Formats: sequence, structure tokens, C-alpha cells
Amino acid sequence: MGVYTKLADDVDEVDVIIAGGGTAACVVAGRLAEADPNLSILVIEGGQDNRGVSNIENPAFFLDHLLPTSKTAIFYKGNKSEQCAGREVIVPSGGVLGGGSSINFMMYTRAQRSDFDSWKSPGWSADEILPFLKKVTSHPVSGQTRKQAHTLRKLETYHGPGDKSRHGDSGPVHISSGTFRSEFSENEFIKAMGEVGWPEIKDLQTLDTNNGVERWLRYVSPEGKRQDSARVHLHDKMDNDKYPNLHILTESKVVRVLLDDDKRAVGVEYTPNPDFQAVLETTKHPKEQVKARKLVVVSCGACGTPPVLERSGLGDPEILKRAGVDVKVDLPGVGRDYQDHQLILYPYLSSLQEHETIDGILRNPDKRQELIDKKDPRVGWNAIDIASKLRPSDDDVAALGADFQDAWDKDFKNAPDRPLMLMGLVSCFLGDPASVPEAGYVTVGTYTAYPYSRGHMHITGPDVSDALDFDPGYLSDARGIDLKKQLWAYKKQREIMRRTAMFRGELAAGHPAFAEGSAAACAAVEGALGDVKDIEYSADDDRAIEQWIRENVSTTWHSLATAKMAPREENGVVDQDLNVWGTKGLKIADLSIPPTNVGANTNNTALVVGEKAADIIIRELGLSA
Repeated sequence: MGVYTKLADDVDEVDVIIAGGGTAACVVAGRLAEADPNLSILVIEGGQDNRGVSNIENPAFFLDHLLPTSKTAIFYKGNKSEQCAGREVIVPSGGVLGGGSSINFMMYTRAQRSDFDSWKSPGWSADEILPFLKKVTSHPVSGQTRKQAHTLRKLETYHGPGDKSRHGDSGPVHISSGTFRSEFSENEFIKAMGEVGWPEIKDLQTLDTNNGVERWLRYVSPEGKRQDSARVHLHDKMDNDKYPNLHILTESKVVRVLLDDDKRAVGVEYTPNPDFQAVLETTKHPKEQVKARKLVVVSCGACGTPPVLERSGLGDPEILKRAGVDVKVDLPGVGRDYQDHQLILYPYLSSLQEHETIDGILRNPDKRQELIDKKDPRVGWNAIDIASKLRPSDDDVAALGADFQDAWDKDFKNAPDRPLMLMGLVSCFLGDPASVPEAGYVTVGTYTAYPYSRGHMHITGPDVSDALDFDPGYLSDARGIDLKKQLWAYKKQREIMRRTAMFRGELAAGHPAFAEGSAAACAAVEGALGDVKDIEYSADDDRAIEQWIRENVSTTWHSLATAKMAPREENGVVDQDLNVWGTKGLKIADLSIPPTNVGANTNNTALVVGEKAADIIIRELGLSA
């Protein structure tokens, strides 16, 4: 039992290896240990232990993880993209125990009912998934006694408004407002959204509610601590001698899964992470092995899992041959169909005072401990108080052209729970504070709920140090639907902000470069605008917005679908029980498995995948809860 940076000599074989220590992985490990403390489990994480790390535990410091010097994130550099104005887009991912849940923005957002139903996999419909979110049930399955049946545990403890029956009330993950809300900014934004046409909804996370705005809750406890997956599922177990067989190896990268002649997973190969462990040049990237008696679960995330599979010989034969890897299983779906919610951030000048934003906290990192010691309530706040899931009006759809109308009619019109865009309000300048004058800022983020664009993630060589062939695929859909979504969202979010009493103008450097004399030109203002009329945009203005989008579109860190759950002949990689096609004793449990996207920030979906995976494994191994 314990967290190690080097395995003890006697830990050379365990029952279950979990390759990866991210959001879903921690859920799986924790639930398996609870089900049977005698089961020996090894989690292998490439990053460091997250326990006691101030900028992980305290929500207000979350932007540290996106700094280029961050040691808690992995930065995947995309291929140069014409659609993104020749840029090489960077996509961060969790690079610490707890994965994305340790470094993300902590927004509590659930997928929609039709999202799960569209996966078309037995056991994964919305009705079948909902119990993992909110309800304790105990039921025997075929061949089991009631004593052997696994009890579904509650995922969350919900401290929010709305119908409590749609949420958990005694789970390990606390959902709350934390210790602070910027009430003036959220009230103003909600009021302005009502004027533009979207109502306030008390609970936008029921799986069914849509097309409105809510006061966003977060993965933060009422006491103001981040609810990352390692904290809630593993940390306490490391202090408890009830779990002597739960082992966590950090600072070690998984190279590949070891398969025997029958294509059964029998272990993994791993190597010390040179970012954290000094490696002598003469023994650069030493590789070690650990064996698994019962199961290997790959849980390295949508960006990390495909390279592990391909280095193991699982993937498209042509890609593997070019990379110098022997083909073990022909699985062309590995690394295909990469998806991400594509994000644009728009900053505004505001009337907010320092105590209503985290701008001052971001500008003065040397004062953090003082804020913690004084129990400043903003330390337990992520500055993100507003969530919305939005659909356009019929007139809006028609104005975006025939191709957009066709896409809307096919994929959205008859699915009223599907939002076109997601939008949030952040009470700060969401960027480098040194790049802007001292002021009170707010930032609006708009991101696509169901992108049409697709990318890929593949290896180019057999070693973990070899470059990756990563195409995020942003704005690459042939008909330009994703671009038009963002064009529509830019205009709508700007009208909302202009109707708030806190509005003091656009921060011009963070908005399109409209021509001089354009009605859309950005400007600072002395006070609220009062009677506001919609801006009329010209064709030149639209082109300026589209160019800005191409130059600035970025990631929401919501990568998924690179090892999807689908039939093998449909480029699926895993079946409904998360077994990798063509292998034995090998499963995947992370956000690479959703076959289609979700209308939500993805942390909740990752937690659900972890809970569902644990339930499947517990049943298959015949463990008692």
C-alpha cells in the first residue's frame, strides 16, 4: 500500500493494472479496492502525486496549470493547420495524479439524455447510466446471489437547487458553489440573457433541461476544496491499512501493454518519466515490466490511450508499420475521430471591483499564502459563476445559410435537448494578467457542443519519446458548420454583455479587428449603455469575425472519441463492456471510449465512465461490494 516513485521489488505482479492515473482511473481503482481489499491493484501515473499541492486544492489558482512551465499538465502540440490560420494548436491534458480533474476549471456539467442514447451501446443509455449518477440500488445479475451483487454507489453529494432526486446526496464528490460567488456579475448576466431570449433555469444538469442559463455549480466542496478524483477516491485509502493491496506508482510513463500469443494482456511496460526522475544518459528511458494476473485497464485519456495501444501493436496496420511496431491486432479505429469542444474567449472591461474577481489574485501570486491564512473566500472560487446551453432561433438558423439549415434539421431540430453552443462567464481576464492593464475584467467563453470537425492522434515511432502525429481537426468540417456556430455565438454573447450594467466596453485586443468606421468596432465606455440596440454586422464584419475565430480557436481540454465504443466494423475499439476488440483481459476506461460527443464539460462523463467501468469489472471478477 502506498504512493511510490519506484516500485518495491516484491510488487512485480498484481491482479489488476490500471495504466494511467487520471479521472476515470482513480474511480476504477478506488471502487475496486472498496469491493475487495484483497484484490491487488496497481495504478501507474506519468505525473506526480497531487496530494497537498496548493494550486490543485485551492480553486482560485487553477490557471497555473496552463502555464508553459506547468508540471501538472501534458501539452500536446497539434500539426500545423490551415483552418487555424497556420497555427500549431496546443492541447493540454492532465499530467498529475487525478488527471484532468486535478487541473481543470471544475465546472459541474452533465451530458444530455440524447448523448448517452446516441452511443447505441447496451448498458449505456441515459436511463441505464442515471443510477450511477444519483441512486443507490442493489440488484443481483444472472448467476449471482444477492450477497454477490454489486451495490451502485452514489457519485456525488449535490449542494444545489432543483429536483434533488436527479442528483446524488451521499457520494464522495461534493458539488457546490464553494466559498464565494460574484453575485452582481451573475445577476447582471442572467438578466441580460433574459433580455436576449434565454431564461434562467434552476438546474441545467438534469440530462433533459436545455436552452437557458443557470448559476453554475462546481466540483468544489462547501469548504472550498477541489473535488478531484484522486482526492475523493484514493487519498484516504492511502492512510487506511484496510487497503494494503492498493499501490500507486507515479512519475512513470506507460510504454505499452504486454500481450501473450493468445492476445491476452499479461502486463505493461513502463519507464521513469524524465521530467521528474533523473535518468543517466547511458540508461536513457530504461524500461521495466510488471505483470497482471487478471486484467489490464488502459486509462490514459483520449490523447494518451491511442499511443499506448499503438505502441502495443493495436491499431491501423499501415500506421503501425510506418512507426516500426509489429501488428498484433488490426484495429483501424485506434486514434481516429478525435473530437474537442472548440473554444473562443472574449474579454471585456467591467465595473467589477477587486473583491468581485480573481484578477488581483492572478496578478499577485506572492500573496497567495496570505489569502489562504486569512481564509479569503475567493480562494475557494474558480470565478466561473454562469453556465448556459444554447440553441438558435429559427430565424438565426435560416440566416446562417442552407448548409447550416441542413445540418440543423438533421442533427438538432428534432432533438430539443441538444444545445448548439455552450457558454460561460468568468470573473477575470482569462489569460496572462501581465498582458493587460490593471482593471476589473470578465471573460465570456463560447464553445461548440457537438463539433462536426474530426482529427486524429497517432504515433510515429515505438518509443514514448517519439513525436506524435496529432491533428486536433478544429474547423475542418467541409461545410464550415463549426465556424458558423462560433460566428453566431460571437454576436449573441456580445449583445448579452452590452446589456449588463457592469459593461465598460470590449477589450479590443481580444476581439476581431473590425475596420475603422464599422458599426461593430470595439470601444471602451464610461458607464452602462442604457437603451441597447443590436449591432448590425456587414459582410466585411463577418469575415473579420471568421478570421479572428481561425486565429484564436482553441481547446476546452474536452478531448474524446479516439478509441470508441462501437462495433469493430464501424471502427470501434471496445465493446459495450469496454473490452478491446481482438484481445483478452484488456479494457479501456476513459474519455477515449465515447463514440459521439456530449453537450457538456466532460469531467462528469469521465467520472461516469469510471463508475460504469468499475461496476463492469466488479461483476466480471465476481467481487462482493
